[in-house]
Amino acid sequence: MRSAFFFSLLASAILAFSSCDRNRVFDEYESLNGWHKDSVVTFELENIDSSKVYDLFLNVRNNKDYKYSNLFLITEIKFPQGKVISDTLEYEMTKPNGEWLGTGFGDVKESKLWYKENVKFEESGKYRVTIQQAMRKNGEVNGIEELEGITDVGFRIENSDN
Repeated sequence: MRSAFFFSLLASAILAFSSCDRNRVFDEYESLNGWHKDSVVTFELENIDSSKVYDLFLNVRNNKDYKYSNLFLITEIKFPQGKVISDTLEYEMTKPNGEWLGTGFGDVKESKLWYKENVKFEESGKYRVTIQQAMRKNGEVNGIEELEGITDVGFRIENSDN
């Protein structure tokens, strides 16, 4: 009897959490312990429905060791037939008063950052999304060798509401 109650409670919890995220198509993270300037985070996508439209997000988790109010990223989407779309992006990570943006309790904040909207994956095959940090100190040419305070980088695809 006790195990049946536990199983039904567990099944209800899984159903409740999964139904809250119906728009999710892809959602993966890579954990980091410092983000070296030459380190590239890669996500591979296959079997994305080419008839649907999607919104793309970059998810970044940071802790109190992150010393900057913004974050520069270089992204690439490599298409199955060889086309590549590259972007250099800047995201605000704090409010003007220094308070962290994002959600979460304690030292870790998670930021869901808009990347692209209304995207169609029209080519069949494997897509590759890469993300690299491109932070530099003001007035310096060389990038920050090891970016501290970024704990996880993720990529998310959601069904568009359109």
